[in-house]
Amino acid sequence: MTLNGSNDNPALYGLVLAGGKSVRMGHDKSIMQWHGKEQRYYMVDLLASVCESVFISCRAEQQNEIDSKYKTLIDNYQGAGPLIGILSAFKAYPNVAWLVAACDLPLLDLAALQYLIQNRDTSAIATTFQSPHDGLPEPLITIWEPSSFERLQAHITDGYTCPRKALIRNEANVKMLTAPNPEALINANTPEDAQRVNEILGTNT
Repeated sequence: MTLNGSNDNPALYGLVLAGGKSVRMGHDKSIMQWHGKEQRYYMVDLLASVCESVFISCRAEQQNEIDSKYKTLIDNYQGAGPLIGILSAFKAYPNVAWLVAACDLPLLDLAALQYLIQNRDTSAIATTFQSPHDGLPEPLITIWEPSSFERLQAHITDGYTCPRKALIRNEANVKMLTAPNPEALINANTPEDAQRVNEILGTNT
């Protein structure tokens, strides 16, 4: 495969979303250490095993805090939230597909990523997992194809900032999978979530 893949099978890049302000957690989720290193770096290293290139999505003021051996993409759209990071990635590299993963997925593993990629539908705008909790799509562990860029831009132009709603609005063009291991999709957004993850991992992070 060439660096930019082909029209039928675009190259797959990874994007670790680490630009949130972690209000519910009370401190930066991206620097929590579940696996012996900061979570943002753990996620990059995990995605690097299945993607051609991986970037950390962050705010401009965060860039100097990130180890220079990791590549970054700065949020350059107006507004806030994960959709801004996804749009910024497409603006930088519009012809690749993006495997987007939030930094607060401490139980995400290689098996889940491989399952997502093996079941990827490049003719859809996205391939995603169904939430085991509410049955809705999980936009922050999703492969977004280049064809989604225009729809995401229209989504934000219409005043929407939620990437989950973008998947729901375009559900006819989204492939949704059932995760083989639902625990891999657990988000650690709050101290209570973190405690649950600690119990699963058997640690005291």
